[in-house]
Order: sequence, then structure tokens, then C-alpha cells
Amino acid sequence: MSGPFSTCPRIVVVGGGAGGLELVTRLGDTLGKKGLAEITLIERNRTHMWKPLLHEVASGELDINRHELDYIAQSRWHHFRYRAGELVGLDRANKKIHISPTFDEDGREVTPHRTFSYDILVIAVGSTTNDFGTPGVKEHAIALETPAQAAKFNRRIIYACYRANTQHEPIRPGQLHVSIIGAGATGTELAASLHHATRAVVAYGLDKIDPDKDMKITLLEAAPRILPALPLRLSNSVREELERLGVEVKAGSRVAQLSERGVHLTDGTVIESELVVWAAGVKGPDVIKTLDGLEVAGSTQLAVLPTLQTTTDPDVFAIGDCAYLVPEGSDTPLPPRAQTAHQQASHALRQIKLRLKGEPLEPFVYRDFGSLVSLGKYTTVGNLMGAVQGKSMFIEGHFAVLMYRSLYALHQLALHGPVKAFLDILARLITRSTEPPVKLH
Repeated sequence: MSGPFSTCPRIVVVGGGAGGLELVTRLGDTLGKKGLAEITLIERNRTHMWKPLLHEVASGELDINRHELDYIAQSRWHHFRYRAGELVGLDRANKKIHISPTFDEDGREVTPHRTFSYDILVIAVGSTTNDFGTPGVKEHAIALETPAQAAKFNRRIIYACYRANTQHEPIRPGQLHVSIIGAGATGTELAASLHHATRAVVAYGLDKIDPDKDMKITLLEAAPRILPALPLRLSNSVREELERLGVEVKAGSRVAQLSERGVHLTDGTVIESELVVWAAGVKGPDVIKTLDGLEVAGSTQLAVLPTLQTTTDPDVFAIGDCAYLVPEGSDTPLPPRAQTAHQQASHALRQIKLRLKGEPLEPFVYRDFGSLVSLGKYTTVGNLMGAVQGKSMFIEGHFAVLMYRSLYALHQLALHGPVKAFLDILARLITRSTEPPVKLH
């Protein structure tokens, strides 16, 4: 491969989320396998899980162990190297990145601080929860950024039910109350999943709990309506379905602080809650602000050109939630969604190959294929499919369910290929038919 780089250029991808892992897998399959480039993935976690599934892990409807993917196994199968660690620094002049040490659960060092050299660097570090400086969020709320956080929430809701069922005194107000702050896709989907999951848990012998009387789910949104980034018709349909399920929906409600009692609103209202989930917004990781002069924009994101190259360095790309790009003709940046990361991963693959050859790069064109919101096992799924001959189409019911599930199937296809993806999906369907509908421990 002729071009401005060495005979075996070093391509480093930092971040193994949806976009980063899809990109490094395809780079390995096309360049690494043939010895045309040395491909490395840097990721602090040991396993990957598709982030849109985390609300199902939190509710207990999905077993995390059946959907996690080991990075080290994926690297073996797809011809790239995996190195554990977190990006903590960048030296653009010498083309090196600095990676933090890693530790085991007992605090012992597993891998030391290391430095990796690159010819092309792709930053795909995703996003983190944005608490907007709200007091008490870190102490009294759980975010759903990682599988570990989702699993922690699931354990807490199950233990809360067990505790209430075995105590001698009556169940007090707010004891089995869950407040979800932020009515975007994560918040609304979690509300519906919890409605189903908590009733399934209670059905397994927790006869002291009346789910309709004792259990309460409140969904709070500061904007005038839930799902504010999606079309009004979809927002209204989802709200109607949530209220039919018994979820209390409070739009136009701003949170002042969180405490041990629960959620304090700016109007003085206090919503007593055993558990609080913060799903009110995301921003880029703080390390982005320290990356050797790369331009920061938006919500702590890396400003990128239409080619997905950062504005100050043509050999540093950024994709996914951590990339800030306002499409031509638009006033708003691309949304931090799985389909954005998926499309940018495919585009970055082509651009990296052009960059290696020394050829001109092409601009990224985002195609909005619509928005889907799952409202749980016993409800419909509403979605808006965009860009259908320039128009949009509202669908729900079984067809919408199929479309929703196909998004995860596309991710599986990108990581494993058609045969293994089909076998994995089939195996999970068979396994789920022999287990309880939710986790009970």
C-alpha cells in the first residue's frame, strides 16, 4: 500500500464502544489480516456490550453474561491487538498516546502506565453522564453508562423488593418508588421495562407487595414534553402508553437537587424515592479537554471536519458520541446515537484507507433512518422511520418491534459476520425460553 506512511502503518483506535469496536473489527479483517497495517484497540473495560441494551440489564429483562463480548477474543478472531487501559494523554508531535495503568478488584496493578505510537489515531471514547452540576447526583443517583452500573441498579431494585416483603412494618411511602430523571430514549425505555420487570419479580412469591399500590415509577423531564428530540407524534404516543401502564410522567419538571429522601424539584416538590436513575444528558469524557490542543466543542466533544478528521490534526480522527459535527445545512450537531456511531465507523474505515494511500478524503453524510423506542414486553414499540423517499412514516406494533430488534442485529452482523451473528441470536432465543423472564438475584 503506497502512501505517506510506512510499509506497515500503525492504526490505533481508542474506545471499544459501538463505533470503535465495529471500526477496529473491520480494519482488522481488511488490513490487519493481510499485514497491510498494525491495528490496535485501546479500551479500559475487558468486555463490550451494546449500550442501548443497558436499560434491559437494569430492569433484569436481559442477562448481561449472554450479551457481553470479550475484547481479547474479538481481537484474536479479527486480527487486531487489544490493550487494556484508559486514554490519559496525547503527544501529537511524537505521535504517541499515554494509557493509564489498570488494577484488579483488590487494587493490585495488572498493567502499568504505557505509551503507544501511532500513524493514524481514531478517538472513539463515547460519552459520560452530564449532571449539569446538580447537587447530590453523584451521591444519590445511578447512571446507566456501563454494564456494571446497570447490573448494580438491578440488584438494588431486587433487594428493595425482598427487604419490603420481609419487614414487619408496613411498606412506607416512597420505599418502592423509582424516579427516572431524563425522558430521552433511555429514560422512557427503562420506565416501561421496570413496569414489567418489577411485577415479574413480585409474582415469584413476594406476596406482601401489591405492585399497583406499593410500587411507583416516576419519569421526570425538564423539557415541555418527553422525548424532546423526537417528533411530537412519537412523543405523545409514548406518553400515552406509559401512562396507561401506570407510570407517572412529569414533563416541565426541573430538578434542584437530590438527597437521601429523593428528588427535590425547583418548585419545592419532593418526590420520595428509594432509587433514582439519572438519564438527563451526556457529554464527552473530561480527558478530551487535555488532548494536546485538539479543538473542543459542544458538550466536551472533539470538533471534527466533514471527513471526521479533527480540525487541528489530519492524522487524528474522532467518531461516535465524542465527535462534534454540524452537517451542512443544519443548525444542530449530529445526535449521540448508536446509528450515528455505526455510520461513522463505516465511513472512517473508507477514509483511513484513502489516507493511507495519500488520496483525498470524502465528507461524511449522515442518513437519519428514524427513531425507535421500545416500551417493554407487554406494550407496543413506536418509531418514526425517516428518509423514506424524503418523508417520514410512523409505525408501531409487531413491525416496529422487528425494526427495533434489527438494530442490534446489524451491530452483531458488523462484529461477527452473518453466520455467527445468526447463531448467537438463535442461541439466545433458545436460552431465554428456558429461564425466568427477569433476573431474580
